[in-house]
Amino acid sequence: MSRITDLGIDLGTSNVLIYGRNRGIIFKAPAVIALNRDTNAVIAIGEDAHKMLGRAPGSIIVKRPLKGGIAGKNLALVGAMLLHFVIEANGKHIFQGPRVIMSVPPALNETERRAITASLFESGARRTQIISRPIAAALGADLPIGETYGEMIVDIGGSITDIAVISMGACVINESLPIGGDSFDEAIIRYVRRKHNLLIGEITAEEIKTRIGSVMPRRDPLYLDITGRDLLSGLPKTLRITSDEVLEALDDPLQELIEVIHSVLERTPAELAADIFDTGIVFSGGGALLEGLSDAVSIALKINCRIADSPQECIARGCGLTMEKFNEYSRYLVSSRKKNRGVQ
Repeated sequence: MSRITDLGIDLGTSNVLIYGRNRGIIFKAPAVIALNRDTNAVIAIGEDAHKMLGRAPGSIIVKRPLKGGIAGKNLALVGAMLLHFVIEANGKHIFQGPRVIMSVPPALNETERRAITASLFESGARRTQIISRPIAAALGADLPIGETYGEMIVDIGGSITDIAVISMGACVINESLPIGGDSFDEAIIRYVRRKHNLLIGEITAEEIKTRIGSVMPRRDPLYLDITGRDLLSGLPKTLRITSDEVLEALDDPLQELIEVIHSVLERTPAELAADIFDTGIVFSGGGALLEGLSDAVSIALKINCRIADSPQECIARGCGLTMEKFNEYSRYLVSSRKKNRGVQ
């Protein structure tokens, strides 16, 4: 197998995806890390750590260091995790290492961005540049963002949703809100606890959402048997939950998302808003896969909505396309300069 020269990286709050130049998506793993509570030594990263969620003993801490989009004191963990993933995807090449274009959570400040990108140099990366998440998502969704009319992208990640109106290659309006796939999982956990006095974990909640969850009524209701801890007896208990119950549980975060999209549309310049009503809203990110989501937003806002192809891969693909078409797309990079040279 030939060595991959350049990489596009989506450093998401739930998953990390890596795009190899002219190869497409070459790596995907949960953004999870497991540590020894006493020594802080790393025990597992990625899929191995994800399997420990809700199951690890007290001596092991399992966390998503970018959950909520703010690295903070977890910066060292994020750097270690990213270094591990890049080496796993590309191998450690001391000479002629990869050039990287990366998209990071919007809440990271400049110091945090520099600390994270610095970790890539340890893997042999020669240069790392940043691209905003909405721009990367729009490129990955094949939106013609360089045109003079407006496009709207809603990227729903694990912890963060980015909503942007883009025209002439720039974000006219860009808003991030702490709603994502996690919000829908947490809503299910709260509902099951409140209605059934049953405590379930995030893995079970995600399974409920994925298998029978929908924000639109189903013609034929589904059900799923789940097991959790009975809050009255303290013992394990199994119950059957229906898709109608999940529909009720998911309504609050759905309405909050719709309200913010509506707010962005209200603040969009009139000509661009007219463009969006013609072209519609495009959804990307793993959260866009929630059953009925685009239809629910379309009905509420009376505007056409669609889901991008392979929505979870849009940002990584946008990073990769920027690398592959550097001379054309380098202007989309954060703090890019006119004197940037093309990637050879």
